[in-house]
Amino acid sequence: MSGPPTPNRPTNADPVVADLLARAVFPPAGTEVTCAVSGGADSCALLALAVAADLRVTAVHVDHGLRAGSYREADLVASLASAWGAAFRAQAVQVPDGGDLEARARAARRAVLAPDALLGHTADDQAETVLLRLLRGTGPAGLAAMRPATHPLLGLRRAETVALCAHLGVEPFEDPTNTDPRFTRNRVRREVVPLLDDVAGRDVVPLLCRLAELAAEGAQADEDRAASIDPTDAAALRAAPQPVAVAALRRWWRERTGLEHPPDRAATERALEVVHGTSRACDVSAGWRLARTAGRLRLEAPDPHPSPVVDPGDGQGIVGPR
Repeated sequence: MSGPPTPNRPTNADPVVADLLARAVFPPAGTEVTCAVSGGADSCALLALAVAADLRVTAVHVDHGLRAGSYREADLVASLASAWGAAFRAQAVQVPDGGDLEARARAARRAVLAPDALLGHTADDQAETVLLRLLRGTGPAGLAAMRPATHPLLGLRRAETVALCAHLGVEPFEDPTNTDPRFTRNRVRREVVPLLDDVAGRDVVPLLCRLAELAAEGAQADEDRAASIDPTDAAALRAAPQPVAVAALRRWWRERTGLEHPPDRAATERALEVVHGTSRACDVSAGWRLARTAGRLRLEAPDPHPSPVVDPGDGQGIVGPR
């Protein structure tokens, strides 16, 4: 019995590939890049276009261990990488227990990928991200959503990655979790975006992506100004415009904690109270605290071994960790 047909090699001499490449944002030919490839249409298209852009590509498949038979997805990615002359690496991760499975899986994947690894998100993903962040009360920096430096396919639509796979003879993996209504993103994708299209009488994805671009321009300007500010100096933060001070705090947060997402609006407001002297300390997020002493700020890491809290009623009962 013969195996599946060998997919066509992507090349910029192919008009279909060339059209998509013209709207993608890849580094110069010959650059060494890592592409995160799950086996879905978007990430297979990312791998194909990176190869066609004459990059030195390593495809990395991350197995979260959340589905039986996930090794077959890695086999698909390995076969594509081999057929297209890319290197391949498989990486297994463990997703810790807790809420928000998507966030935990994303964090586990990010932990084994280089910070500059390329991801296959499209304009549709960008629009969904903007809506999700609006629902969470994000500010202008959050509306910037994903940046092209690590998301080179933001100028492409999801339907185009599916069509490219069909054009190249690739049968991508269909992730069943992408239709599970338990995940908010899926409801935004399948319910909210179509409703907005209907209300607006037009395709709203380009509008939401334009909003992200404008927000990114403003956020970059704030980040550039924030680069010269010492985020541990409360006086320097108070002297700066608030968006710049917040950008400085968020940069410090990412560097100090290693966490992907910055604090939400409520946590940012608590932090600003410490900066302005209204409070001496506050809880920020993920167990981290911000404290001020003699005008200097410090981020305090979560206690890895919290001591038990003793019930003061009888001096005996342990009611939980401190």
